Amino acid sequence: MMRRVLKRAAMIALAAAFTLHLRPAAAADTKITFVTDWKAEAEHGGFYEALALGLYKKAGLDVTIRQGGPGIDNMQLLAAGAVDFAIGSNSFGPLNLVQAGAHVVAVMAASQKDPQCLMTHPRPDIKSLADIKGKPVMIAAGSADTFFLWLKAKYGYSDSQIRPYTFNMAPFLVNKNAIQQGYISSEPYLVEQQGGFKPQVFLFADAGYPSYASLVMVSQTMIDAHPDVVQKFVDASIQGWYDYLHADPSPADKLIEKDDPDESDGVIAYAIKTMKAEGMIEGGDAAKLGIGAMTDARWKTFFDVMSKEGVYPANLDYKAGYTLRFVDKGLALAASH
Repeated sequence: MMRRVLKRAAMIALAAAFTLHLRPAAAADTKITFVTDWKAEAEHGGFYEALALGLYKKAGLDVTIRQGGPGIDNMQLLAAGAVDFAIGSNSFGPLNLVQAGAHVVAVMAASQKDPQCLMTHPRPDIKSLADIKGKPVMIAAGSADTFFLWLKAKYGYSDSQIRPYTFNMAPFLVNKNAIQQGYISSEPYLVEQQGGFKPQVFLFADAGYPSYASLVMVSQTMIDAHPDVVQKFVDASIQGWYDYLHADPSPADKLIEKDDPDESDGVIAYAIKTMKAEGMIEGGDAAKLGIGAMTDARWKTFFDVMSKEGVYPANLDYKAGYTLRFVDKGLALAASH
Protein backbone atom coordinates (compact mmCIF):
# COMPACT_ATOMS: atom_id res chain seq x y z
CA MET A 1 0.00 0.00 0.00
CA MET A 2 1.20 3.38 -0.87
CA ARG A 3 1.50 6.64 0.91
CA ARG A 4 1.29 10.26 -0.25
CA VAL A 5 4.26 12.57 0.23
CA LEU A 6 3.89 14.86 3.22
CA LYS A 7 4.24 18.60 2.95
CA ARG A 8 7.03 20.04 5.02
CA ALA A 9 4.83 21.62 7.65
CA ALA A 10 2.79 18.48 8.10
CA MET A 11 5.89 16.36 8.38
CA ILE A 12 7.38 18.56 11.07
CA ALA A 13 4.19 18.25 13.06
CA LEU A 14 4.19 14.48 12.65
CA ALA A 15 7.84 14.22 13.58
CA ALA A 16 7.16 16.05 16.81
CA ALA A 17 4.46 13.54 17.62
CA PHE A 18 6.81 10.57 17.39
CA THR A 19 8.85 10.83 20.57
CA LEU A 20 11.99 8.73 20.35
CA HIS A 21 15.75 8.83 19.90
CA LEU A 22 17.52 6.26 21.96
CA ARG A 23 16.64 7.55 25.38
CA PRO A 24 16.98 5.08 28.23
CA ALA A 25 13.42 4.14 29.22
CA ALA A 26 14.63 2.01 32.10
CA ALA A 27 18.05 1.09 33.43
CA ALA A 28 19.09 -1.14 30.53
CA ASP A 29 16.43 -0.48 27.88
CA THR A 30 16.90 1.48 24.70
CA LYS A 31 13.81 3.34 23.54
CA ILE A 32 12.89 2.69 19.90
CA THR A 33 10.03 4.02 17.79
CA PHE A 34 9.13 1.81 14.85
CA VAL A 35 6.58 3.07 12.30
CA THR A 36 4.83 0.70 9.92
CA ASP A 37 3.91 1.30 6.29
CA TRP A 38 0.15 1.07 6.77
CA LYS A 39 -2.54 0.71 9.38
CA ALA A 40 -1.98 -2.22 11.74
CA GLU A 41 -2.58 -5.51 9.95
CA ALA A 42 -1.58 -9.16 10.01
CA GLU A 43 1.15 -8.37 7.49
CA HIS A 44 2.87 -6.67 10.46
CA GLY A 45 2.06 -9.57 12.75
CA GLY A 46 5.57 -10.71 13.59
CA PHE A 47 6.56 -7.29 14.85
CA TYR A 48 3.45 -7.03 17.01
CA GLU A 49 4.09 -10.55 18.29
CA ALA A 50 7.62 -9.60 19.34
CA LEU A 51 6.15 -6.64 21.20
CA ALA A 52 3.31 -8.59 22.79
CA LEU A 53 5.51 -11.48 23.96
CA GLY A 54 8.16 -9.17 25.39
CA LEU A 55 10.84 -10.30 22.93
CA TYR A 56 11.99 -6.74 22.35
CA LYS A 57 11.93 -6.10 26.09
CA LYS A 58 13.98 -9.22 26.72
CA ALA A 59 16.56 -7.88 24.26
CA GLY A 60 16.79 -4.62 26.19
CA LEU A 61 14.64 -2.61 23.80
CA ASP A 62 11.64 -0.48 24.75
CA VAL A 63 9.83 -0.55 21.41
CA THR A 64 6.81 1.52 20.45
CA ILE A 65 5.06 0.54 17.22
CA ARG A 66 3.26 3.38 15.45
CA GLN A 67 0.94 2.45 12.62
CA GLY A 68 1.16 4.23 9.30
CA GLY A 69 -1.71 5.10 7.03
CA PRO A 70 -2.85 7.43 4.24
CA GLY A 71 -0.82 10.61 4.17
CA ILE A 72 2.01 9.30 6.37
CA ASP A 73 5.29 8.98 4.50
CA ASN A 74 7.27 6.85 6.91
CA MET A 75 10.32 6.87 4.64
CA GLN A 76 10.53 10.64 4.94
CA LEU A 77 10.09 10.40 8.68
CA LEU A 78 12.96 7.92 8.87
CA ALA A 79 15.19 9.92 6.54
CA ALA A 80 14.51 13.04 8.61
CA GLY A 81 15.49 11.28 11.83
CA ALA A 82 11.97 11.48 13.23
CA VAL A 83 11.72 7.72 13.87
CA ASP A 84 14.30 5.02 14.56
CA PHE A 85 13.04 2.13 12.43
CA ALA A 86 10.40 1.93 9.68
CA ILE A 87 8.85 -0.58 7.31
CA GLY A 88 9.61 -0.10 3.65
CA SER A 89 6.73 -1.51 1.61
CA ASN A 90 8.88 -2.75 -1.26
CA SER A 91 12.35 -2.70 -2.79
CA PHE A 92 11.77 0.67 -4.41
CA GLY A 93 11.95 2.40 -1.02
CA PRO A 94 15.65 1.79 -0.25
CA LEU A 95 16.80 2.54 -3.79
CA ASN A 96 14.69 5.69 -4.01
CA LEU A 97 16.36 6.92 -0.84
CA VAL A 98 19.81 6.09 -2.21
CA GLN A 99 18.97 8.12 -5.30
CA ALA A 100 17.80 10.98 -3.09
CA GLY A 101 21.04 10.92 -1.12
CA ALA A 102 19.45 9.76 2.13
CA HIS A 103 21.55 7.35 4.18
CA VAL A 104 18.84 4.83 5.02
CA VAL A 105 19.40 1.09 4.76
CA ALA A 106 17.24 -2.04 4.57
CA VAL A 107 18.43 -4.53 7.20
CA MET A 108 15.75 -7.23 6.94
CA ALA A 109 13.05 -8.38 4.51
CA ALA A 110 10.18 -9.78 6.54
CA SER A 111 8.35 -10.89 3.38
CA GLN A 112 10.08 -12.70 0.54
CA LYS A 113 7.05 -12.10 -1.68
CA ASP A 114 5.42 -8.76 -2.24
CA PRO A 115 1.68 -9.37 -1.58
CA GLN A 116 0.66 -6.88 -4.26
CA CYS A 117 -1.75 -8.26 -6.85
CA LEU A 118 -4.41 -7.23 -9.32
CA MET A 119 -7.98 -8.49 -8.91
CA THR A 120 -10.79 -8.87 -11.42
CA HIS A 121 -14.31 -10.23 -11.38
CA PRO A 122 -14.62 -13.73 -12.86
CA ARG A 123 -14.41 -13.12 -16.61
CA PRO A 124 -13.31 -15.24 -19.59
CA ASP A 125 -11.19 -12.59 -21.30
CA ILE A 126 -8.64 -12.25 -18.49
CA LYS A 127 -6.61 -15.26 -17.42
CA SER A 128 -3.23 -13.63 -16.76
CA LEU A 129 -1.58 -10.28 -16.08
CA ALA A 130 -0.73 -10.08 -19.77
CA ASP A 131 -4.43 -10.04 -20.62
CA ILE A 132 -4.91 -6.82 -18.62
CA LYS A 133 -2.80 -4.77 -21.04
CA GLY A 134 -4.86 -1.88 -22.38
CA LYS A 135 -7.68 -2.25 -19.85
CA PRO A 136 -8.49 0.31 -17.11
CA VAL A 137 -6.82 -0.50 -13.79
CA MET A 138 -7.55 1.16 -10.44
CA ILE A 139 -4.33 1.80 -8.51
CA ALA A 140 -3.33 4.08 -5.65
CA ALA A 141 -1.49 7.30 -6.40
CA GLY A 142 1.96 6.04 -5.40
CA SER A 143 1.61 2.74 -7.24
CA ALA A 144 2.32 4.41 -10.57
CA ASP A 145 5.92 4.87 -9.42
CA THR A 146 6.40 1.36 -8.04
CA PHE A 147 4.83 -1.91 -9.21
CA PHE A 148 3.11 -0.31 -12.21
CA LEU A 149 6.56 0.45 -13.63
CA TRP A 150 7.25 -3.28 -13.61
CA LEU A 151 3.91 -4.03 -15.25
CA LYS A 152 4.73 -1.51 -17.98
CA ALA A 153 8.15 -3.04 -18.51
CA LYS A 154 7.03 -6.69 -18.54
CA TYR A 155 3.61 -6.52 -20.16
CA GLY A 156 3.49 -3.21 -21.98
CA TYR A 157 0.95 -1.53 -19.71
CA SER A 158 0.55 2.21 -20.24
CA ASP A 159 -0.28 5.18 -18.04
CA SER A 160 -3.50 5.65 -20.00
CA GLN A 161 -4.85 2.56 -18.21
CA ILE A 162 -4.55 4.10 -14.75
CA ARG A 163 -7.70 4.95 -12.82
CA PRO A 164 -7.69 6.26 -9.23
CA TYR A 165 -8.06 3.87 -6.31
CA THR A 166 -8.78 5.52 -2.96
CA PHE A 167 -8.90 2.36 -0.79
CA ASN A 168 -12.67 2.19 -1.19
CA MET A 169 -13.67 -1.10 -2.81
CA ALA A 170 -17.24 -0.10 -3.66
CA PRO A 171 -16.41 0.93 -7.26
CA PHE A 172 -14.76 -2.45 -7.84
CA LEU A 173 -17.58 -4.46 -6.30
CA VAL A 174 -20.33 -2.88 -8.42
CA ASN A 175 -18.49 -2.86 -11.76
CA LYS A 176 -17.98 -6.29 -13.30
CA ASN A 177 -15.36 -4.89 -15.66
CA ALA A 178 -13.30 -3.28 -12.90
CA ILE A 179 -9.69 -4.22 -12.19
CA GLN A 180 -8.10 -3.15 -8.92
CA GLN A 181 -4.86 -3.49 -7.02
CA GLY A 182 -4.80 -5.23 -3.65
CA TYR A 183 -2.88 -7.39 -1.21
CA ILE A 184 -3.40 -11.10 -1.82
CA SER A 185 -3.57 -11.54 1.94
CA SER A 186 -6.52 -9.22 2.53
CA GLU A 187 -8.53 -7.75 -0.38
CA PRO A 188 -9.69 -11.08 -1.90
CA TYR A 189 -11.21 -11.99 1.46
CA LEU A 190 -12.96 -8.63 1.70
CA VAL A 191 -14.35 -9.03 -1.82
CA GLU A 192 -15.82 -12.41 -0.94
CA GLN A 193 -17.32 -11.05 2.28
CA GLN A 194 -18.70 -7.80 0.86
CA GLY A 195 -19.34 -8.72 -2.76
CA GLY A 196 -20.36 -12.33 -2.45
CA PHE A 197 -18.05 -13.59 -5.18
CA LYS A 198 -14.51 -14.93 -5.44
CA PRO A 199 -12.28 -12.61 -7.47
CA GLN A 200 -9.63 -13.66 -9.91
CA VAL A 201 -6.30 -12.82 -8.27
CA PHE A 202 -2.99 -12.30 -10.07
CA LEU A 203 -0.03 -12.14 -7.70
CA PHE A 204 2.90 -10.21 -9.16
CA ALA A 205 5.47 -12.36 -7.33
CA ASP A 206 4.21 -15.45 -9.15
CA ALA A 207 4.93 -13.70 -12.44
CA GLY A 208 8.51 -12.85 -11.51
CA TYR A 209 8.13 -9.51 -9.73
CA PRO A 210 11.46 -9.39 -7.83
CA SER A 211 10.58 -6.97 -5.03
CA TYR A 212 10.86 -7.79 -1.35
CA ALA A 213 8.16 -6.53 1.00
CA SER A 214 7.95 -5.38 4.64
CA LEU A 215 11.58 -4.29 4.71
CA VAL A 216 12.94 -3.18 8.07
CA MET A 217 14.80 0.05 7.45
CA VAL A 218 17.11 2.12 9.62
CA SER A 219 19.52 5.00 9.17
CA GLN A 220 23.18 4.36 8.44
CA THR A 221 23.91 6.58 11.43
CA MET A 222 22.10 4.13 13.69
CA ILE A 223 23.96 1.20 12.17
CA ASP A 224 27.32 2.89 12.68
CA ALA A 225 26.63 4.07 16.22
CA HIS A 226 24.50 1.22 17.58
CA PRO A 227 24.91 -1.97 15.52
CA ASP A 228 24.04 -4.00 18.62
CA VAL A 229 20.65 -2.29 18.85
CA VAL A 230 19.94 -3.01 15.18
CA GLN A 231 20.91 -6.66 15.60
CA LYS A 232 18.73 -7.05 18.70
CA PHE A 233 15.76 -5.51 16.91
CA VAL A 234 16.20 -7.75 13.86
CA ASP A 235 16.68 -10.92 15.93
CA ALA A 236 13.65 -10.23 18.13
CA SER A 237 11.55 -9.45 15.04
CA ILE A 238 12.59 -12.70 13.37
CA GLN A 239 11.62 -14.66 16.47
CA GLY A 240 8.37 -12.73 16.61
CA TRP A 241 7.55 -13.74 13.06
CA TYR A 242 8.33 -17.39 13.78
CA ASP A 243 6.07 -17.36 16.84
CA TYR A 244 3.31 -15.54 14.97
CA LEU A 245 3.24 -18.21 12.27
CA HIS A 246 3.88 -21.32 14.35
CA ALA A 247 2.63 -20.59 17.87
CA ASP A 248 -0.27 -18.51 19.18
CA PRO A 249 -0.79 -15.33 17.14
CA SER A 250 -3.50 -13.96 19.44
CA PRO A 251 -1.18 -11.74 21.55
CA ALA A 252 -0.21 -9.84 18.40
CA ASP A 253 -3.71 -9.90 16.99
CA LYS A 254 -5.06 -8.15 20.08
CA LEU A 255 -2.56 -5.33 19.64
CA ILE A 256 -3.31 -5.11 15.92
CA GLU A 257 -7.06 -4.85 16.49
CA LYS A 258 -6.48 -2.28 19.22
CA ASP A 259 -4.53 -0.07 16.82
CA ASP A 260 -6.89 -0.71 13.91
CA PRO A 261 -10.38 -1.88 14.92
CA ASP A 262 -11.25 -2.43 11.25
CA GLU A 263 -8.80 -5.34 11.14
CA SER A 264 -11.24 -8.08 12.12
CA ASP A 265 -10.58 -11.62 13.30
CA GLY A 266 -11.67 -12.92 9.90
CA VAL A 267 -9.32 -10.67 7.95
CA ILE A 268 -6.40 -11.57 10.21
CA ALA A 269 -7.06 -15.32 10.03
CA TYR A 270 -7.26 -15.14 6.23
CA ALA A 271 -4.01 -13.17 6.06
CA ILE A 272 -2.13 -15.63 8.26
CA LYS A 273 -3.42 -18.56 6.21
CA THR A 274 -2.40 -16.84 2.97
CA MET A 275 1.06 -15.85 4.22
CA LYS A 276 1.71 -19.48 5.14
CA ALA A 277 0.28 -20.95 1.95
CA GLU A 278 2.19 -18.54 -0.29
CA GLY A 279 5.47 -18.88 1.62
CA MET A 280 5.57 -15.13 1.94
CA ILE A 281 7.59 -15.10 5.17
CA GLU A 282 9.44 -18.43 5.16
CA GLY A 283 9.65 -19.21 1.44
CA GLY A 284 12.30 -18.31 -1.09
CA ASP A 285 15.73 -17.59 0.36
CA ALA A 286 14.25 -17.57 3.87
CA ALA A 287 13.74 -21.34 3.61
CA LYS A 288 17.52 -21.79 3.78
CA LEU A 289 18.79 -18.57 5.35
CA GLY A 290 16.04 -17.89 7.88
CA ILE A 291 13.23 -15.36 8.21
CA GLY A 292 14.23 -11.88 7.13
CA ALA A 293 16.63 -13.15 4.47
CA MET A 294 18.04 -10.97 1.74
CA THR A 295 20.64 -11.75 -0.92
CA ASP A 296 22.88 -9.76 -3.22
CA ALA A 297 21.55 -11.73 -6.17
CA ARG A 298 17.93 -10.79 -5.46
CA TRP A 299 18.77 -7.11 -5.05
CA LYS A 300 20.83 -7.17 -8.26
CA THR A 301 17.91 -8.70 -10.15
CA PHE A 302 15.56 -6.00 -8.95
CA PHE A 303 18.01 -3.23 -9.79
CA ASP A 304 18.88 -4.65 -13.21
CA VAL A 305 15.20 -4.87 -14.19
CA MET A 306 14.39 -1.36 -13.01
CA SER A 307 17.54 0.34 -14.31
CA LYS A 308 16.99 -1.27 -17.72
CA GLU A 309 13.59 0.41 -17.82
CA GLY A 310 15.09 3.76 -16.86
CA VAL A 311 13.72 3.86 -13.31
CA TYR A 312 17.25 4.18 -11.92
CA PRO A 313 20.51 5.27 -13.56
CA ALA A 314 22.80 2.37 -14.40
CA ASN A 315 25.55 3.79 -12.17
CA LEU A 316 23.39 4.08 -9.03
CA ASP A 317 25.12 2.53 -6.03
CA TYR A 318 22.11 0.35 -5.25
CA LYS A 319 24.11 -1.70 -2.74
CA ALA A 320 24.12 1.34 -0.48
CA GLY A 321 20.41 0.73 0.07
CA TYR A 322 20.75 -2.54 1.97
CA THR A 323 23.08 -4.64 4.10
CA LEU A 324 23.18 -8.38 4.78
CA ARG A 325 25.07 -7.80 8.03
CA PHE A 326 22.12 -8.52 10.32
CA VAL A 327 20.32 -11.37 8.50
CA ASP A 328 20.95 -14.74 6.81
CA LYS A 329 22.06 -16.30 10.10
CA GLY A 330 19.47 -19.09 10.14
CA LEU A 331 17.76 -17.76 13.27
CA ALA A 332 14.61 -19.79 14.11
CA LEU A 333 15.31 -21.94 11.06
CA ALA A 334 16.03 -25.25 12.77
CA ALA A 335 12.74 -25.15 14.65
CA SER A 336 10.69 -24.65 11.49
CA HIS A 337 12.20 -27.42 9.35
